[in-house]
Amino acid sequence: MIPHWWASDLWHHSLALFVSWVFWVIFSIVLHELSHGWAALRAGDPTPRATGHMTWNPLVHMGGFSLIMFALVGICWGAMPVNPYNFRKRHDDAVVAAAGPAMNLGLGIVACLLAVAWVMWGPQNSLPGDLYDNLFRFFRIGAAVNLSLLILNLIPVPPLDGSRIVASFVPAYRQLMDSEKGPMLAMVGFIIIFYGVGGRTLTWAIDGADWIILNLLRAFNFTP
Repeated sequence: MIPHWWASDLWHHSLALFVSWVFWVIFSIVLHELSHGWAALRAGDPTPRATGHMTWNPLVHMGGFSLIMFALVGICWGAMPVNPYNFRKRHDDAVVAAAGPAMNLGLGIVACLLAVAWVMWGPQNSLPGDLYDNLFRFFRIGAAVNLSLLILNLIPVPPLDGSRIVASFVPAYRQLMDSEKGPMLAMVGFIIIFYGVGGRTLTWAIDGADWIILNLLRAFNFTP
């Protein structure tokens, strides 16, 4: 049996869901990578600007192959070139690595707050069609996508950001990753993470976003 195409499934389920998903995935990855770049520049590394990566162009950050994979199977990634040898302080590498997940955390929080604000003050009865529900879905998807990126990128397995954060503070981990066994261990670890955790991350993120939104509404004593 030929598997369903993810984009077709989303499109037929809801055009708003499809548009929200595509927008938030690309927008969040671009801002994730730009955050690495901004942090690297502040740490004394001119590489992001010298290589032309301080741009909003998704093709620069994600590359054609990543965008093609996103279109085909819904999986994509980004990259920001940095040179740790240019960093001024000992743990600047960890700071630069953490900047991307920190951006996703911030975007996730903002999306949750916008979802709460929309539920509480959105003109539900004066909008045409399903626009009210679709805008709430837009913010909810934004929260879930960014929480998912936050969770995944903090896992300490190369090439994820968490590995650089741990390596900056745990010399034994850095030595292991730099050894001859490092690349093989990283590949095995990434495969295990991808197949064991990757598929569940979005579910966890959606549940987490819903929990945050619900509890914020409760905190504001909102009753639908």
